[in-house]
Amino acid sequence: MTDHLFDVAERVVLVTGGSRGLGAATSVGLAARGAKVVIASRKIDSCEALAATITESGGQAFPLACHVGDWESLPGVVEAAVARWGRLDGLVNNAGMSPLAPSLLDTSEVLFDKVIGVNLKGPTRLTALAATAMASTGGGSIINISSLASVKPTPVTTVYAAAKAGLNALTTATALEYAGAGVRVNGIICGTFDTDAASGFVRNPDLLPELVRRIALGRVGRPDEIVGAVVYLLSDASSYMTGSLMTIDGGVSG
Repeated sequence: MTDHLFDVAERVVLVTGGSRGLGAATSVGLAARGAKVVIASRKIDSCEALAATITESGGQAFPLACHVGDWESLPGVVEAAVARWGRLDGLVNNAGMSPLAPSLLDTSEVLFDKVIGVNLKGPTRLTALAATAMASTGGGSIINISSLASVKPTPVTTVYAAAKAGLNALTTATALEYAGAGVRVNGIICGTFDTDAASGFVRNPDLLPELVRRIALGRVGRPDEIVGAVVYLLSDASSYMTGSLMTIDGGVSG
């Protein structure tokens, strides 16, 4: 039997970017532990497919179209999530994007706005909306999925790193703002995981050796290896934890 401290059964959790990569692993992992998962992303077909797979396996999942960078549409996203099961207990701000630009000078305004929109603006709005909904039913937990780039930035991902650093600051500030409402806000700083988004690096035999050289465990992470931290932060096991940033990177040095 699962320790009651880590129990997430029947908790309603909205996962953005929930149909692929870390988001899909999170959605599947939470549903397997009895949570009611709202799988949100721009690609509704992918959300529907994953929700069907979860449902066929005995879990509970609801697909929902969501463009995190579209500020005006986000109230409707949270409202739909709440309407499905009558409440919202958790939010995982997982949706992200990290396109590369040749240089900072050659970074276009369009690219800048897209990266900031998905990685910072959207989570800012969703946090406010979700925290308000959670407060009305006794509280909840918000998890922001950040990146090692936020604390170890490089010129390759300047704007992405800046956006994720902003997400870290958002985590701290909103934890203070919503603590009195019973809403906890924490972040997970992720290292390199084997996802489609990172396939250009992690599945390239020429680049992989250098990539893992600084990782103590000598490999990149599997998407399912984020599930334990998410369950911990959503459950009562972390009831005295808010405003914190947890790092999962396999032990990166330098």
